[in-house]
Amino acid sequence: MDKKLSDKIKDLNSTRVFKKVTPMHTKDWYVKWFSSVIVVIGMILTSAEMFPLNLYFHLVGVIGWTIVGFLWHDRALILLNGIAIFIFATGIVSTFN
Repeated sequence: MDKKLSDKIKDLNSTRVFKKVTPMHTKDWYVKWFSSVIVVIGMILTSAEMFPLNLYFHLVGVIGWTIVGFLWHDRALILLNGIAIFIFATGIVSTFN
C-alpha cells in the first residue's frame, strides 16, 4: 500500500524540514528576472497597442529566456523561446517592408 509523502515524513520521526531553494544572485538568476520583467513590459506595450515597440521588448525577453534555457540545459525553454525569437524577429523585419 502506497503511503502519502506526508505520512512517510512523519514515519521518519525527523524534525528537519527540507525546502527547495532556488539559488539567488547567480548569472542565470539575473538573466531570468531581467528577461521576465522585459517580457511583462512587452505584454503591457502589446495591450496598449504600441507596435512595433512591443516586439522589441518581447524579442529581448525571449532571447534572455533562451540563454537561461542553455544555462539550465532545458530543451523546452530553448525550443519555446527559440521559436519566439523567430516569430518576433519576423514581425520586426516585416514592419520595415
